[in-house]
Amino acid sequence: MANKTINTKKWFKISVIAYAILIVAGVVMTIVFGPNLDINFSGGTKISYSYEGEISESDFKNTVATALDKEFSVGQNTSLAGDVNSYVITLAGTDSISAETQENITKALEEKFADNNISLYDSTSVSPTVAGSFFVKALVAVLITAILVVLYVGIRFRKIGGVSASLTAFCALILDLLTAFFICVIFRLPIDMNFMAVVLTILGYSLNDTIVIYDRVRENKRLYPELSVGENMDLSVSSTLVRNIVTTFTTVCAVLTIIVVSEIYGLTTLRSFAIPMAFGLVSGCFSSLFVSGPLWVMYKERKA
Repeated sequence: MANKTINTKKWFKISVIAYAILIVAGVVMTIVFGPNLDINFSGGTKISYSYEGEISESDFKNTVATALDKEFSVGQNTSLAGDVNSYVITLAGTDSISAETQENITKALEEKFADNNISLYDSTSVSPTVAGSFFVKALVAVLITAILVVLYVGIRFRKIGGVSASLTAFCALILDLLTAFFICVIFRLPIDMNFMAVVLTILGYSLNDTIVIYDRVRENKRLYPELSVGENMDLSVSSTLVRNIVTTFTTVCAVLTIIVVSEIYGLTTLRSFAIPMAFGLVSGCFSSLFVSGPLWVMYKERKA
């Protein structure tokens, strides 16, 4: 039976190298470029303009630049209704747009794209103080969620050492969240409410995979009491490997479809959600199989 099982300690070493490379690359990118925080977290202004027909992003941006002398970015949102689309002008940080400047932008766009029925759709401003407070509250909410789910693991698997199992599961969750964050930094994706939704979803998927493995460990401990802790983990991971991979693969395929659609139609909102989600799901599967389990085995062996 042992010959047919996966050596989780060997894969743990491979996992450490892979995560180390990602973290180093992410830290370097963060230092050089910094995270791209949405105005909800950094403060700033967003102005949306709806239009009909087709308008290239470069033409739209060049027209806005004639009336706006501050640094800004332009992105395309999903369709509002029928053939009506929208572009969003974003000024992050302390930059803001006065009512007069906004009128000048609207006038310039209406003159340039008179045949596209372009009009102001929405305007939102967030002060840096409010944005910072909101960002802290979002982080606290994520932290509380992570602590609660880890406590659940500790209580449910107390027969195999609940505290140690929950702590190693928490380590895997941290790696998954770092993966999602650094992917946003590397791909220059905004850290916005989509990212918070990604984080909570990844927490659920990753913890579910970990629970499946721990549940099998508990069952194998009863069925094969002669197995060592390491052999039990190898057997448990091997017996749940296909199930975890297939579950993750089917979900990632759906997310990849969203990525393809967002790239084809330039839907930045979907892109900022789907890309970190895809990498986070893969990380959640990988860390559950080859990080949390081997860490738990190392702790149990060292304690023994």
